[in-house]
Amino acid sequence: MKRNIAIGISLVCIVVIAGFLAMNGRPASKDTYKIGIVQIVDHTSLNTIRTTFIDQLKELGYEDGKEISIDYQNAQNDQSLLKTICQKFVSNKYDLIVAIATPSAQAAISETDDIPVLFTACTDPISSGLVDSLEKPGKNATGTSDYVPLTKSVELADRITPGITRIGTIYNPGETVSTVMIEELKEYTSKNNMELYEATITSTADTQQAVESIIDKVDAIFLTTDNTVASSMNLIANIAGKKKIPVYAGADSMVQDGALAGCGVDYEQLAIQTAQMAVEIIQGKEPAEMPVQRLEESFIFLNTSTAKQIDVTFPDDVISDATNIFE
Repeated sequence: MKRNIAIGISLVCIVVIAGFLAMNGRPASKDTYKIGIVQIVDHTSLNTIRTTFIDQLKELGYEDGKEISIDYQNAQNDQSLLKTICQKFVSNKYDLIVAIATPSAQAAISETDDIPVLFTACTDPISSGLVDSLEKPGKNATGTSDYVPLTKSVELADRITPGITRIGTIYNPGETVSTVMIEELKEYTSKNNMELYEATITSTADTQQAVESIIDKVDAIFLTTDNTVASSMNLIANIAGKKKIPVYAGADSMVQDGALAGCGVDYEQLAIQTAQMAVEIIQGKEPAEMPVQRLEESFIFLNTSTAKQIDVTFPDDVISDATNIFE
């Protein structure tokens, strides 16, 4: 009888200890939801998305090292490394792949039809081959888009530095999204009797030569949310600043890094929206059933230090419309 009681007490203790460990966020590793985050390159916008996404997951009850396990990898703009990272995530049978920027999403989707892929900061998911449609993705992938027409920045420029007739742009033709947005810019400049000067780059090492090839021909430079270009924003702003040429960009981080102004999305809000979608997937929802989401609004960003450097004064109405003013 005493022996049976002792055994019973031991079993109860084991159950209590197991419960205590679970309550303290240390579930067995087989129960931990594994998330691989792949980022194409380092630049301010993408880094903001990643850190805000992880913070928001924690706010929503999914903390790295507890309810979930996060493996973050950066490809440093190396396509072969990007492919290797995604292959690793698939071979390790991760539960979810979070792909930051279009090249990351394309690489992840090419490696798996089964593991859910949640992308973010993908400007045109349809043209990039990520989804069948925004409303019905139809694949194992969905996510958030940062699309804002580059022409909005051109219209903003007309309020800040009117009289622009010669436009310059720099982009990586290897990024599908950039080529799509450049086509929009070509159409806009043609309709408005503007000259367009293009310079292409394939890596950040090409940036200086590209900028210098057009800087003396243009009244202003307009940049898409091209990842290679964004990684070179400081250099572009420095060269343009010395020539007193305004640079307009499609991301808040690019304005923060030296562009004069721009019109784009709030990347912190985009990351929060992406984290909310991640929770739905963690809880069992299929990506194919989840429409791609966009932020309702676009925002105006200004850089007062750059304005001072190139002798530009922001009109009062532009200042009042601005969401973020960087100094």
